[in-house]
Amino acid sequence: MAGTITDRRRRPAVAVVAVATVTVAFLALPLIGLFTKVSWSTLGTDLTSPVALDALRLSLVCSLWATGLSVVLGLPLAWVLARVTFPGRSLVRALAILPMVLPPVVGGVALLLAFGRDGILGTPLFDWFGVQLTFSTAGAVMAETFVAMPFLVITVEAALRSMDGRYEEAAANLGAGRWTTFRRVTLPMISSSLIAGAALTWARALGEFGATITFAGDIQGRTQTLPLAVYLALQGNEQVAIALSLALLAVSLVVLVALRGRWLGALSP
Repeated sequence: MAGTITDRRRRPAVAVVAVATVTVAFLALPLIGLFTKVSWSTLGTDLTSPVALDALRLSLVCSLWATGLSVVLGLPLAWVLARVTFPGRSLVRALAILPMVLPPVVGGVALLLAFGRDGILGTPLFDWFGVQLTFSTAGAVMAETFVAMPFLVITVEAALRSMDGRYEEAAANLGAGRWTTFRRVTLPMISSSLIAGAALTWARALGEFGATITFAGDIQGRTQTLPLAVYLALQGNEQVAIALSLALLAVSLVVLVALRGRWLGALSP
């Protein structure tokens, strides 16, 4: 009798299964629509067109730079948020993850007002050093870093919070300095979360659109990344747009499969 009750509790309700099925269909149908519209006979040609190759090259360059900058800048921030208690830490954490929920176009406007020719820092950068970040590859990298770095920060911070601090204490008691302890103990213990965060950061940077087009513009060979090329191609060459969309979809799926739940595991308390 107990087994029967347990089986009933584990068996999902019909209504729940029905709603879940509708949800899966809602998420899957757009992807199925994309696959049905692909011109497989011209896919290779579409992906090797000059516009596609320029966008692919620029996307790889910008997204890899954005990922590297996110690791260099985000790892120390994640460590501070996880290990240091200071007034305003909640506010700093909110600022660190704000780009995740901020509309990308708004992020682009904010970057423009800060680093544009008439921005807070953009004006002295141009007047004193002749540096213009808008409408440049560096501007595209900056936009992608701004929107993607929070993925690395929250993933690594969660890993640092959940790791056993006794190993670090043991290393310190044995005479290891802070840098040695971090390099030989802390970093290996959070390496899987760091890799997962970097992969998510790269995927987010690769798919960035709103902040990039607002801050860096849409210039082929300089700022036109794959998402921007898709948007432009939709207005004149739908098959190229579909081919590029398929490429971005494939990359996203590869990243998600490769992570295999590591990100969610890192975020669990």
